Amino acid sequence: MSEVKVNKISPRSGTDVALGDSGDTFTVPSGATLDIASGATLTNSGTASGFFEGIAWQSVVTASTLTTVAGRGYAINTTSNACTVTLPSSASVGDTIQIVDYAGTFATNNITLTSSLKIEGGTLNKLLTTNREGVTITYADATQGWVATSGVNSGDQALDPVPYSIDFLVVAGGGGGGNSGAGGGGGGAGGYRTSTQTVTGGAAITVTVGDGGGRTAYNSAAADGSASSISGSGLSTITSAGGGKGASQIAAAANGGSGGGGGGTAGGTYAAGGAGNTPSTSPSQGTNGGTASAAFGYNGAGGGGASVAGGSNVGASGGTSGAGGNGTASSITGSSVTYAGGAAGAVYNGTLGAVGTGGGGSGGSSNPAIEAGNGTVNLGGGGGGARGDSGGDNLSGAGGKGVVILSMADADYSGTTTGSPTVATGVSGKTVLTFTGTGSYTT
Repeated sequence: MSEVKVNKISPRSGTDVALGDSGDTFTVPSGATLDIASGATLTNSGTASGFFEGIAWQSVVTASTLTTVAGRGYAINTTSNACTVTLPSSASVGDTIQIVDYAGTFATNNITLTSSLKIEGGTLNKLLTTNREGVTITYADATQGWVATSGVNSGDQALDPVPYSIDFLVVAGGGGGGNSGAGGGGGGAGGYRTSTQTVTGGAAITVTVGDGGGRTAYNSAAADGSASSISGSGLSTITSAGGGKGASQIAAAANGGSGGGGGGTAGGTYAAGGAGNTPSTSPSQGTNGGTASAAFGYNGAGGGGASVAGGSNVGASGGTSGAGGNGTASSITGSSVTYAGGAAGAVYNGTLGAVGTGGGGSGGSSNPAIEAGNGTVNLGGGGGGARGDSGGDNLSGAGGKGVVILSMADADYSGTTTGSPTVATGVSGKTVLTFTGTGSYTT
């Protein structure tokens, strides 16, 4: 390779002038002027690089895929199909590519931009979605990668985020179990709701995870569970209601995602359980708590679960307390897990009802002394009912804390979260975020 210094070239009208040999470098000395006469053309064949590189426009593209080269322009015809455009995998600062909508059909059949380098500072693909759009894309650096440096008919932004789908599971905190001398009711499960929604890049999804209702002593009112939710711009808010508390000595069972179980209250009154699916959602987020009857004294009813209502107390004194209602199974994490089970009510001297599948707590007994069980944390189960008295110290069970889970394709996951969710990738091609506390995910 040689360096050729150009002193003078005699003009030859209508004739192409070739300077030097392949591989030669041409140097214009400092202070010199390169004067291209009016009407003359300096052409880049599309393979040269350097100061005079410019943009070399290619033939109209109709294929569904295109791998681009820096320094070239592409008119893309998407009349018959969308096109995935791969930007160069290696680039120097200032490398430029131009793309234009040849037929005014980008809104119908989009252009998807993809690259192993970053695009506008992220790893997600981008879209061209506006008819008659034209855009110049320039490589900035390793931090931002390819960025739009100009656009025609491009709207608010030249490179649009690619919409993608997220599956959501939202389980609220379970209700606390009641505590009563006549048999406390089991806590209802937290509301159980699912949703699949389409999101676009850059939107923040706020996640709230509800706590379960706490444990209580005799002659104290139980506590409802707290709601869990997802919300964000462009997103349909999903809220699951906290589970209703079980009936206690001084308070009736409460409504909630699932209702708390009925039991004995002040004055020897027995009552029905709380109503589930409160407030009403479709599909239903939970079921009713079981009913307690004075005919079957000293036994509490079970709290409702996501799929099965709480059981009523059975048999006379020494009979069986109500069973907790069963929850609902989900495979959003890649394996089947049952959430939002109701808790069993309490007995005085008999048989405890079954615990609802999905994290419900076991009921308690005073003869023999058995402490009520808590709902399982992050399954949203209700807390077990307790049978106490003025001299006893049996505690009712606490409701289990809820959980919020997001699942999306591995390729769509942005990696931007707060609140430290557990992140599992490669779950049948999905990334799964499990939130056990308040946080967020930015799409």
